[in-house]
Amino acid sequence: MAIIVTFDIPGATQAMYEEAADRLSGGHGLESLADWPAQGLIAHITGPSPTGWFVTDVWESEEAFERFGEVLMPVLRAVGYPEFPALVLPAHKVVLS
Repeated sequence: MAIIVTFDIPGATQAMYEEAADRLSGGHGLESLADWPAQGLIAHITGPSPTGWFVTDVWESEEAFERFGEVLMPVLRAVGYPEFPALVLPAHKVVLS
């Protein structure tokens, strides 16, 4: 079952996001789903929030998201991201163009 994962990360910035993206992709950013170092990502949306940086992903399954988290979390710590919770919800419907 697909899941929606949302992070609202106080104090995070676009520069921090871009640095993490470069580290995850070997220096070329995360411009397409093929650039991601994990399988199962359906959609990725990110941008500034009133308190920092906001990310919403749709993953094929919670297991796929957890596998990515094993790669992601050490990178975020290295870039200086603060601790933040994830809101994980089941997706009812995913429609893409």
